[in-house]
Amino acid sequence: MHTILQPEGWAKPIGYANGVAATGRTLFVGGQIGWNGNSEFETDDFVGQVRQTLKNVVAVLAAGGAEPRHITSMTWYFTDKQEYLANLRGLGEAYREIIGRHYPAMAAMQVVALVEDRAKIEIQATAVIPE
Repeated sequence: MHTILQPEGWAKPIGYANGVAATGRTLFVGGQIGWNGNSEFETDDFVGQVRQTLKNVVAVLAAGGAEPRHITSMTWYFTDKQEYLANLRGLGEAYREIIGRHYPAMAAMQVVALVEDRAKIEIQATAVIPE
């Protein structure tokens, strides 16, 4: 079971939770990037890579018996903050299409580079499957 943590008097966040409490079996999803299962990039489009990255996260979750609704925390690393901000609408559409309307605790940050040169986004996630 998951409980959203929202301090009293705080403005409700949009698209993420300030915190999540959960009990159960924990799955850790290593950093996923926007390439397919054959380690090949199909696009250099930012939203396209985010879409593939989220699909990769969901595939790893499924391998562990989890679903997107079990995600308790996500960390997004991107190489260009301006590209991220310019694509918020497309990011939101891709997120809702793949993850749904489930908003875990999140952090997002710009990094200098990712290990794979063509990667524009990397997402790491933690999920908890209720007992």
